[in-house]
Amino acid sequence: MDKEFLIELFQPFGVVAVRNMFGGQGISHQGLNIAIVIEGALCLKADEETIPMFEGEGMTAWKYQRKDGKLIDMGYWTVPERLFDDPDEFAGWAQSAFEAALRADAKKPASKRKFKELF
Repeated sequence: MDKEFLIELFQPFGVVAVRNMFGGQGISHQGLNIAIVIEGALCLKADEETIPMFEGEGMTAWKYQRKDGKLIDMGYWTVPERLFDDPDEFAGWAQSAFEAALRADAKKPASKRKFKELF
């Protein structure tokens, strides 16, 4: 996906940085990864609190296949295409992805957290 398109898509949510990673693109907000584009699909960060939203939309988790064939859940779920036409609702989903990233950050050792002051 085009970098400018992604920045514009996330604009109602807030400022994001887009960089190349995993053969795709990583999208971060305030230093935390909240989304990726992999194989042309946009995926948002999800956790046990937000996965039901994605399941309710019939979306799937992005899984990485290792050389040994094992699939690894990477914690990102595909975005429902209908959200590309609804900036306000997309912003809510992006906020949920940021909150999932904050919760994941809080589980890290204190020395590795981005948001030490919050937890």
